[in-house]
Amino acid sequence: MTDTVSFGYEDVAPAEKTARVGEVFKSVAGRYDLMNDAMSAGLHRVWKDVFVRRVKPRAGEHILDMAGGTGDIAFRMVPSGASITVADINPAMLEVGMERAAKRGIDGLVWTEANAETLQFPDRFFDAYTIAFGIRNVTDIPKALREAHRALKRGGRFYCLEFSTTLWPGFAEVYDAYSHKVVPKLGKALAGDSDSYKYLVESIRRFPDMARFEQMIGEAGFVRTKVEPMLGGLVAIHSGWKI
Repeated sequence: MTDTVSFGYEDVAPAEKTARVGEVFKSVAGRYDLMNDAMSAGLHRVWKDVFVRRVKPRAGEHILDMAGGTGDIAFRMVPSGASITVADINPAMLEVGMERAAKRGIDGLVWTEANAETLQFPDRFFDAYTIAFGIRNVTDIPKALREAHRALKRGGRFYCLEFSTTLWPGFAEVYDAYSHKVVPKLGKALAGDSDSYKYLVESIRRFPDMARFEQMIGEAGFVRTKVEPMLGGLVAIHSGWKI
């Protein structure tokens, strides 16, 4: 890893990014849906539905949903009958997820605190690894991708849903203005927190584009990598297989 990493538009020491990202998600944990509604104009629910359909969870499989603390992806996979482990580095996010699961009467999920860069799970343990809107907040992304590869069985599949950069002319400028000027104000008005929302917008701008991120997934050892852009790449589903 380099001596510095990006925290929004700032370059900071890796340990500082990890700590500051932790504070951001501690701040927004209780308003997770509100945060995602602001970031996506409410479309995150549709994108997550599409994402889970691509994963195709099946009964008997062991699936790791990384950075999935609030349960949004795991809840969508529960009907499949798969055994799902929800992992997150942030205890506040996990607490929100467990509370939401209890209110919905969802049990059988495994909830665990875990760092995507140093997973505590054994080699070749999971059939699938999912991460939605979480990879850009990881301090050392290549290391997290290698850990995902390590923890997957041969024939296992990796799926990542993440904001990217739309290639649609005109729309890119409109969304850029919305995200930079409107989203932090929404965060301030609705959640009393503009700084966290400002970071989340900036973190999207600093994240590798679709082609580069697909290359990074390949460099971690995955094959048959694929990108499925939505809204011209405003958000994308990245996938790969371990053989």
